[in-house]
Amino acid sequence: MDLKSKIILIYGPTASGKSDFAIKLAKKIKGEIINADSMQVYKDLKILTARPLKKNYQKINHHLYGFQNGKRSFSTGDWLKLAIKKIYEIKKRKKVPILVGGTGLYFKALVEGLVEIPSIPKLFRNKVRKLQKEIGQQKFYGKLLKIDPLLINKIKSTDVQRSIRAYEVKSFTKKSITEWYDETKSDFKKKDFHKIILDYPRQDLIQRINARTIEMFKNGAALEVRSFLKLKIPKDRSISKAIGVSEIDEYLKKKTIKESAIEKISIKTRQYAKRQMTWARGHMIRWKKIKPNHLNNFLKKV
Repeated sequence: MDLKSKIILIYGPTASGKSDFAIKLAKKIKGEIINADSMQVYKDLKILTARPLKKNYQKINHHLYGFQNGKRSFSTGDWLKLAIKKIYEIKKRKKVPILVGGTGLYFKALVEGLVEIPSIPKLFRNKVRKLQKEIGQQKFYGKLLKIDPLLINKIKSTDVQRSIRAYEVKSFTKKSITEWYDETKSDFKKKDFHKIILDYPRQDLIQRINARTIEMFKNGAALEVRSFLKLKIPKDRSISKAIGVSEIDEYLKKKTIKESAIEKISIKTRQYAKRQMTWARGHMIRWKKIKPNHLNNFLKKV
């Protein structure tokens, strides 16, 4: 299996061992690793977000980890620009780019391109929402099809959010949202990628998540959150919504005991892992699924 001319994508649920697998693969094919996890881009909460530790890099170059200030917003588009730049830099060094993470939208943007619809003013968007509320969804949907007939059979008449979005895009940009999507292209061809999903059995993954949560506390997650909260980062910022922040905050305020905090974090993480795999089933249909007990065989064939 020749992967040296490819861009390797490794997706999987949280706690599935993606980072360790990526390092083993990188050592075999002279690769460099690019982060594709929306929480691990931030400088803060390296324990809670399970960011790979530098001591575990094993002399493999890692990129886009822990560089972003949590007080600033960081979009999928921001990540995509940086990731594309890193891919070209790595290829120029005759190395193999290996992107690893659990943020499906990052991979989708890289493979399919990112729709660049112009920003629509909040006042304009509010007017559209007000119109939908005043006339009701069925009449609003009828108005949508009149201004944008390309949407027939593409948006259900009961889908309020997508109807509103399509209406505001057509009204403001004078172009159908379907046209915006059709014009979207990736910087790369589909054949450039080798796409892998780590497919962990549900029960095994639950055990890994539980064990990792306990390990996080042993490694100082509570102290990390205490220091993080002192930064007073706004609660609407992505990093403030990291799983474990609110649960550990309650523990630090003595509103709950450590065991209860660990259980709550484990449950939230399991729910997140389930959402990740549900998303993958809908968007990553042609990706190669590999069970954990088959990873070593995969590496031998490389």
